[in-house]
Amino acid sequence: MMDLLNLSVSTSRAQMGAAAAADVAARIVQLLEKQEEVSVIFAAAPSQLELYRALIDTDVDWSRVNAFHMDEYVGLSEDSPQSFRRYLKEHFFDMLPFCRVHLLRGEADDATEECIRYGQLLEEYSPDLVCLGIGENCHLAFNDPPVANFKDPVKVKRVSLDDTCRQQQVNDGCFPSFDAVPAEALTLTIPTLFEIPYLYCVVPGPSKAQAVKWTLEEPVSERFPSTILRKHPNTTLYLDQDSASLIANG
Repeated sequence: MMDLLNLSVSTSRAQMGAAAAADVAARIVQLLEKQEEVSVIFAAAPSQLELYRALIDTDVDWSRVNAFHMDEYVGLSEDSPQSFRRYLKEHFFDMLPFCRVHLLRGEADDATEECIRYGQLLEEYSPDLVCLGIGENCHLAFNDPPVANFKDPVKVKRVSLDDTCRQQQVNDGCFPSFDAVPAEALTLTIPTLFEIPYLYCVVPGPSKAQAVKWTLEEPVSERFPSTILRKHPNTTLYLDQDSASLIANG
């Protein structure tokens, strides 16, 4: 049972990205008609590339958009090839004239203070929408099953990454080996994401097919963190034929 979740299945990754970008852009334009600025949280992953490439060509006044991102590895500087900040800057942030770009510093001397600082920025700018994905273990941001908490009391926290999550980073081509993947990260928590009015979840590729099936069919629980999306009133899940291959009529 999909509950409140909206589902969009495209025939290709490019069409999936274009469909998601059209919806995201339309929502931003709509919001800008009644408020001065819009704040958006973006995921950093190869699964989001088609969305970001399509968004770059949309008719959005990006000078009125504030950008956040969802997570960062502990200990990695912005210059690191695997840094999510660097990834987003190279593929998206530096290509558009955002009003402000707020970055989460994984190399901060005090990770707890950094989580508090970023949480305060999220409070101040009150994000309107999120562009996110789902991990192979159904994680949202870096809320893997062992650390996912639907009632987390903080906005941003330090977490340990489970083995499935770390292996996914290798599968995605981000790291050369499992041991090279950092064991910890800073991440926005599930309540931080869930409380935002509009969620656009882009999940392509055959490696995500099982996670999509779990998301749609398993009971809503922290064992499968992405199942919480079915309880959000304004979430759309965008799939291609590969990621939809295990669901009914996929």
